[in-house]
Amino acid sequence: MAQDATAQECMFCAIVARQAKASVVFEDETVVVFMDLNPVTPGHLLVVPREHAVGLEDLDGPTSAHAWSVGHAMARALRRSSMGCEGINILLCDGEVAFQTVFHFHLHVIPRYPGDGWTLKPTSSERERSLLDSDAQAVKDALASTDRPVTPAQQA
Repeated sequence: MAQDATAQECMFCAIVARQAKASVVFEDETVVVFMDLNPVTPGHLLVVPREHAVGLEDLDGPTSAHAWSVGHAMARALRRSSMGCEGINILLCDGEVAFQTVFHFHLHVIPRYPGDGWTLKPTSSERERSLLDSDAQAVKDALASTDRPVTPAQQA
């Protein structure tokens, strides 16, 4: 775990270090999975890397891939559990504007039940093709300049 001031004050780092209580579901050398203290539905899980990382961009590739893989396994476990969920939302809030409130990367695995009352209802409208093309080019340009480029087979 990083020893900077942010990590030292981080609740998730305290949970990973067993200095704070949590209902742990799974752990390995890379991640810890535990029940969300303030769940939006019963069974709401958090997948948290052991190393302090504020957001997705701060994770190395193998840790990121492993966190998502464990999230997938947790979603399968929730569906097979006695909790009776009928769907799953996997949610990442990356940055304050994206509703991140704990600044240690965490993947939400949220079981869904009929009538559970939790909604995601964004207002959106169709975007013009020229603007979509311009946005696509901006992302392609950024991909070309990243330290972890996508391989040509992965590009559209």
